[in-house]
Amino acid sequence: MRPRAAAAAAGAIALVVALGACSENTGEGTTVDTGRQQTGVIATDPKDSQGPAAEVSGARRGGTFTVIRETPISHLDPQRTYSFAGLMINPLFARYLTTWKDDGKGGLVLVGDLAETPGTNVNNDCKVWEFTIKSGVKFEDGSPITSKEIAYGIARSFDPDLAGGPTYLQEWLADSPQFDTLWDFKKNKGALPPGLTTPNEKTLRFEFAKPRCDLPFAASLPTTAPLRADKDTGVNLDQRPFSSGPYKIAANQVGVRLTLDRNPNWDPATDPVRHQYPDQFVWNFGPTADAANNRVIADNGADQSALAFNSVPASLVARVAQDAALKSRTILSPTPSANQLVINNQRVTDLKVRQALNYAIDREGLIKALGGQTVAQPLTTLMPPATIGFRAYDAYPAGANGDVDKAKELLGGQTPELVLGASDDTTEQQMATQLKGNLERAGFRITVRNIPDDSKLDEIKKKDNPWDLYIGNWAADWPSGASILPVLYDGRTIKPEGNSNQSYFDDPTINAEIDRILALEPARQGPEWARLDERIMKEHAPVVPLFVDVAYHVHGSKAGGIFISSVFGYPSFMNAHVKG
Repeated sequence: MRPRAAAAAAGAIALVVALGACSENTGEGTTVDTGRQQTGVIATDPKDSQGPAAEVSGARRGGTFTVIRETPISHLDPQRTYSFAGLMINPLFARYLTTWKDDGKGGLVLVGDLAETPGTNVNNDCKVWEFTIKSGVKFEDGSPITSKEIAYGIARSFDPDLAGGPTYLQEWLADSPQFDTLWDFKKNKGALPPGLTTPNEKTLRFEFAKPRCDLPFAASLPTTAPLRADKDTGVNLDQRPFSSGPYKIAANQVGVRLTLDRNPNWDPATDPVRHQYPDQFVWNFGPTADAANNRVIADNGADQSALAFNSVPASLVARVAQDAALKSRTILSPTPSANQLVINNQRVTDLKVRQALNYAIDREGLIKALGGQTVAQPLTTLMPPATIGFRAYDAYPAGANGDVDKAKELLGGQTPELVLGASDDTTEQQMATQLKGNLERAGFRITVRNIPDDSKLDEIKKKDNPWDLYIGNWAADWPSGASILPVLYDGRTIKPEGNSNQSYFDDPTINAEIDRILALEPARQGPEWARLDERIMKEHAPVVPLFVDVAYHVHGSKAGGIFISSVFGYPSFMNAHVKG
């Protein structure tokens, strides 16, 4: 799928994104529509960042919107939030410097949230950025939000006791991954980390040692949520964050039930993306995915205005897909979450062997084994289609089911013996079985070694790990190649442990190209990342792209306005409402 050319709206920088983001009823069950093109922009006209958000057709005020989820949310404290559930609930009670305006139909715009615009690149070198804070933005108690409270929120993210959230801003300000040792939050609680200043109450200024052209994107993460110092309860902020959004925490029975009521001091005139339709949001934790989805399917009582946050489980896919009455109550969309068969390039050094691995994979068979198109969609690129500047290609065209003859030709009579490390959970065991069969029919000899699920990620992040292959997944923090390719394929980041570059791929010319693209303005980066994506695959084949995850959710008959976030791939509550 190739993105169509997109014209820039007035006052916006044109970027390109390709996304399939809706379900299509073909009369043959539910299928994923991957043919629609999506455009994305970074807003430059301040009007794009002003409120109020456009009204949602048919929405009304009132009612309680319920979300049912199997497990509790790991962190509510914005500076500690990094789980998908946390990233989806946080915008209800926390605002950031910038945010994404996502219409759920193909339009994605980065706008100012607390800031009047998505930021000013002061010297056009991406080293100095300024944000002007909007007038009229307030906390839940009516006190004003200024640059100082936003700066304090960023400063507290340096505290190692408050770990768990994104670390982009901290590492960029400190110019080091060891940011918390270079600036001690506890010892400097009344000050700000070097490079972060508040020239006045309306201005927040960042100064970096290196160009950080993706700052407007990174500023859309919860790290930039504001907090007053006197409301900082440390680790206990997880139980009751101090609201700057349209809702506030009313009650929190930890791990059981979380209730959010309207925040009367939120001003819609300042907010370009959020609404305040329901009287309440209630999150219930505990029911399994099967139980939650069965409750919502039954559509009784409070569950009529409920969403099952966990995707439709495999046990219910056929029932949901074949029930015509549920078509209007399901959401089906590809997500930005990409899955690969990661090749340990330190151990598998022969390019022809890595290319043969790419030809050998039967993606269609793999997807069927996982549950079909409501679970996954095939992928042949390093970046998922939800990435700005995405360009489709297939460096090793093997059709839907693999090209065994081409793989054997590349192997030239070799029968490489490779060890595939797989988590001992059900999904990876299914994948390992399927992949082993694919590779062995092409001439490989595969030994599957199980890794405990709770330690797998730590183990494959060790440089000297003992596996040739393993299953990997990456979901970017914003839809730019800058949060994918440098993280996964810059060889200079490789260290003894804790590696995101799990293919241990290192090529000096690719590293230099990464530096060149990172120094470009964000609007110019998209096509360059796409070109680098294809170059890495054609010249080096460090991994085998497999599929993108698909979101498949069911909601009650009175739950309205839910769509899948184009950024994170989970249900967004920006437009949620209860139907009359």
